[in-house]
Amino acid sequence: MRDTTWVFGYASLIWKQDFPFIEARDGFIDGWTRRLWQGSHDHRGTPDDPGRVATIIESPNERCYGRAFLIEQSVFEHLDHREKNGYERFNVPIQFATGSSPGITYLGGTNNHAFLGPAAMDDMVAQILRCEGESGRNIDYVLELAHALRQMGVTDTHVEAVSEAIQHAE
Repeated sequence: MRDTTWVFGYASLIWKQDFPFIEARDGFIDGWTRRLWQGSHDHRGTPDDPGRVATIIESPNERCYGRAFLIEQSVFEHLDHREKNGYERFNVPIQFATGSSPGITYLGGTNNHAFLGPAAMDDMVAQILRCEGESGRNIDYVLELAHALRQMGVTDTHVEAVSEAIQHAE
């Protein structure tokens, strides 16, 4: 028996699997909502001009949909590096259509050094439009996330509102 763990992805893990996994399933976590409130000083921005990427915020009446991946423990070395800028592993119960399982997600909590928090829509859009990092433009991250969620049949009002505002500002 392999030593495996489910990892719940709510943003770039949904569309960019640059790691080996055994199985992938759509799922959700209750009590959380996705927000573009985490700073990216590396992947989608720079130390002087961080981009905006997703984190999850506790929200008792919300449900955050995403994709879970069953991985071997050795994969955490790669994921910990990928999610290094303020994210920490966080235990969550992941709900699937066929039941639930304990799992891990990466949380950029409100007290981490890269947390940006909420901002006016115009300010977020301007930031996202100008920022770029080693993984590409911040705008591509947001649009890819919105597209991936739509492909899953998920409506995320925050991500959709930011995505639409970006497209109208271009």
